[in-house]
Amino acid sequence: MSGQGPQRRLLGSLNGTSPATPHFELAANQTGPRCLEVSIPDGLFLSLGLVSVVENVLVVAAIAKNRNLHSPMYYFIGCLAVSDLLVSVSNVLETAVMLLVAAGALAAQAAVVQQLDDIIDVLICGSMVSSLCFLGAIAVDRYLSIFYALRYHSIVTLQRAWRAISAIWVASVLSSTLFIAYYNHTAVLLCLVSFFVAMLVLMAVLYVHMLARACQHARGIARLHKRQHFIPQGFGLKGAATLTILLGIFFLCWGPFFLHLSLVVLCPQHPICGCVFQNFNLFLTLIICNSIIDPFIYAFRSQELRKTLQEVVL
Repeated sequence: MSGQGPQRRLLGSLNGTSPATPHFELAANQTGPRCLEVSIPDGLFLSLGLVSVVENVLVVAAIAKNRNLHSPMYYFIGCLAVSDLLVSVSNVLETAVMLLVAAGALAAQAAVVQQLDDIIDVLICGSMVSSLCFLGAIAVDRYLSIFYALRYHSIVTLQRAWRAISAIWVASVLSSTLFIAYYNHTAVLLCLVSFFVAMLVLMAVLYVHMLARACQHARGIARLHKRQHFIPQGFGLKGAATLTILLGIFFLCWGPFFLHLSLVVLCPQHPICGCVFQNFNLFLTLIICNSIIDPFIYAFRSQELRKTLQEVVL
């Protein structure tokens, strides 16, 4: 949970630096270039994490409450919310423990702190892997609902969905444990970055294919009715658009983090790469922002889920 530089841990802590206030500053190394560094206060981590926890708990509660949402699609969305919840809880817990230790309110031995750091890193890494997997599962689910509409309910059954969910969670826990155990090996970073790129390519291909089918379908209806305006599509295409937005936000929020990991492998000692490493806290803040944005997408895009959220809140 402490230490500086790209070699300190695979995921590191949210507090690689100790800023007092949020500001932009030019950090100059003795032999390197002047770098633009964004300092993030500890209070901001706690605030963002708590907001994310509340939002994702509401999403999970809404899906559990409404039987109309008990379908493979919403189960995958609920598991994605659980992954975001784990990221937020891990970050809030780590930041709170560090603040308590620094203030002297919590006396902990170095071995205990190290064990806690390992557990939190496993949670963060596992939630990252599971988030990617569930986004891929959601993309495949939407793809099947559009291109195999007549056979969709026979292909994507609840039993198969639960098997896929169980397999994803087991694989995420096992892989994150191995990643953290061997965090100082270059192969670990390469595996993480490769997995991220592979999942993004898979989802991008699926969504582009769905978009092409949607445009083709809209043109066919326009020709049939001799009209040249947009024809609203069904639930499947609406869900595909929602998840395309989700994928874009996920890429923007997680991309800098994986850029950081890539540079650790490519140029760990280069001064310019060192400027990127100094903003690691900002990259982790973007990850928390992703977990905050996700529930808003579900609430505003799904009328059924939005109605259930209102019932849960009230």
